[in-house]
Amino acid sequence: MAPINTIPSSLTTTTTTNGNFDHPSEARGMGSNVNSKPKLVSGTAGYVLQDVPHLTDYIPNLSTYPNPLQNNPAYSVVKQYFVNVDDSVPERITVHSDSPRGIHFRRAGPRQRVYFDADEVRAAIVTCGGLCPGLNTVIRELVCSLYHMYGVKKVLGINGGYKGFYARNTINLTPKSVNDIHKRGGTVLGSSRGGHVTKKIVDSIQDRGINQVYIIGGDGTQRGASAIFEEVRKRGLKVAIVGIPKTIDNDIPVIDKSFGFDTAVEEAQRAINAAHVEAESVENGIGVVKLMGRYSGFIAMHATLASRDVDCCLIPESPFYLEGHGGLYDYIEKTLKENGHMVIVIAEGAGQELFSESIQSANKEDESGNKLLQDVGLWISEKIKNHFAKQKTMAITLKYIDPTYMIRAVPSNASDNVYCTLLAQSAVHGAMAGYTGYTSALVHGRQTYIPFYRIIERQNHVVITDRMWARLLSSTNQPSFVDSKCVIEETKEDH
Repeated sequence: MAPINTIPSSLTTTTTTNGNFDHPSEARGMGSNVNSKPKLVSGTAGYVLQDVPHLTDYIPNLSTYPNPLQNNPAYSVVKQYFVNVDDSVPERITVHSDSPRGIHFRRAGPRQRVYFDADEVRAAIVTCGGLCPGLNTVIRELVCSLYHMYGVKKVLGINGGYKGFYARNTINLTPKSVNDIHKRGGTVLGSSRGGHVTKKIVDSIQDRGINQVYIIGGDGTQRGASAIFEEVRKRGLKVAIVGIPKTIDNDIPVIDKSFGFDTAVEEAQRAINAAHVEAESVENGIGVVKLMGRYSGFIAMHATLASRDVDCCLIPESPFYLEGHGGLYDYIEKTLKENGHMVIVIAEGAGQELFSESIQSANKEDESGNKLLQDVGLWISEKIKNHFAKQKTMAITLKYIDPTYMIRAVPSNASDNVYCTLLAQSAVHGAMAGYTGYTSALVHGRQTYIPFYRIIERQNHVVITDRMWARLLSSTNQPSFVDSKCVIEETKEDH
C-alpha cells in the first residue's frame, strides 16, 4: 500500500504559511498573528482537496510505526484494513453533467503507518460549552478506541472546559472508569463557557507532556481549538489537535449534522405532544413550545416536521410580525376558528427583533460570546393572551412549555450513540496517523477530516428558500409571514 503522504502524480499540493517559514524553529517565537493557510491539493477536472494539516508539515524526519490494527483480531474480518491514501469525500454531491469535480475532504479512517508509538501517547479530552446528548458517549469511545485499537494507556480528562487546562486537576480515564457513562446525560468531565487563554492552555499541554488533544464543542470551541493548533504549530510541538463538533442547534457548517441533534429532535417531540394534548383538551386551546435554536431553527423545523401536530413554526431565519392582515394574531384566530386548537413551536432566537429597543439594548453576551437572548417563549405567550383579552373576540386557554434543559440533559438515543462512536473512532485514527488541526465529522454519510477554517468560517442556517422549509410550510399550512411593511405598502398601492 502507498505511504501515507504519497500524492498521485496528477495532483498538485499547495501548502503555505503567512510567514513563509523554511523551518519550524523559525515559527516558534512568532506572535499569534501568524496563521497557517489552507492546505490545498488540486487535480484534473476542477478537483480540489481541502486537506488537513499533518505533523510532518512543520516537523521534519518524524518516525513512523506500523499500524497496530493489522494485528487486531477485531479487524481481521475487514477486507481492507486501511483507507486508501487517495480517498476523498466531495462537499457537494448534486452536480450537472458538465460540473467540475469541486471541493473534497480527506476521508477519515485508519492509515497503514502511524506517527505515534502507543507508549509515548499522552492524550487529553476536554468538553466545552453547553450540555448536549452524547457527550459521555464520545468521551467513552475516545478512551476505548485509544486503549483497545492502539494500546494507548495514558488518557487524561480535563475538568471544566478550557479553563481546566490551567485551573483544575485532571482525571485519569480508563475503559473501566468510562464503561457506563454513555447511559448518563451531561459530561463526566464537566464543562464551562469561555476560559480560553491560548498561551496558558498550550503551556499546560507542553508542561504535562500531552501530545494528543481531543476537543469536544461547538463553533466557539472549535475556534478555540484552531487557535490552540496554531500555537502548537508555531512552537513546533509534536501534538495533534483534534476537534469533535458538538452543538445541539446543529449550526456548524459543512457537516451533515452534529451529534445529539437526533436526540434533541426526538425529545422535542415529547414536549410538542404534551402541548397538543393540552391544547385539544379545551376550547380554543393554544400550546406554545419554545425549543433551542439561538441563531438556527433546525431543531424547531425538524421537530415540527416529525410531529405533524404543529400549526405554526417560528425560527430566527424567517421573520414574522404580529399585527394586521396575514400576521401571527390573524393566523391564530383563523386556525382556532377552523380547528378549535393549535400548537405553536418557536425557536429561542426567533422574533428577537420585535422586542423594544430598550430591552434589546440591555442584551449582553455570555462567556462564549453568544448573545443573551430575551425569553421569546414567555414574551410571545403574554402577547397572544393580551391580544385576545383586548380584542374580546374569543376566549383562549394558553399553555407554555419550555423543555430546553430537559432536552440538553438526556442521554443520547440509539442513532446518536452510533454516530458518536464513529466520530470518536475516526478522530483517533486521524490523530494516530499524524493529522492535526481538523474536525472529525460526517459529510454526505461519510466520515471525513475537515480543516478548522471550514468549520469556523460561518454558522449554518435554515435556508427558507430551500425545499425543506417549503415542506414545513406545506405541513403546517402556516403563512410565510412576509414583512408587515411590505403588506401595508402593497395595500396602499392597491387602493
